[in-house]
Amino acid sequence: QVQLVESGGGLVQAGGSLRLSCAASGPISTYAMGWFRQAPGKEREKVAAIGWGWSGGSTYYADSVKGRFTISRDNAKNTVYLQMNSLKPEDTAVYYCALRILGTADFGSWGQGTQVTVSS
Repeated sequence: QVQLVESGGGLVQAGGSLRLSCAASGPISTYAMGWFRQAPGKEREKVAAIGWGWSGGSTYYADSVKGRFTISRDNAKNTVYLQMNSLKPEDTAVYYCALRILGTADFGSWGQGTQVTVSS
């Protein structure tokens, strides 16, 4: 089973940028990948997703991050990235990556998460 490890979180001022990385323990080229976040007291939400394959395929963004966040993948490095620009205090959350389970619409193999805190 592929294991995922997120990194790159931290404390940043509003308007700043961060790049999150999600390193996989094995090949991910056949998996669609997603970034999710969960703020205290709120449900986990899908932030961005990217299709499988070497070209990355299609992408999805939540309305709240469109135009600010960019998801990308480097299958040669078994890594998925989330570039976050123009960060807002409401982006504060624990960010997780996951892979879409083959043949389903569900995501799994959750990492431990990385904390992103945006100060105003």
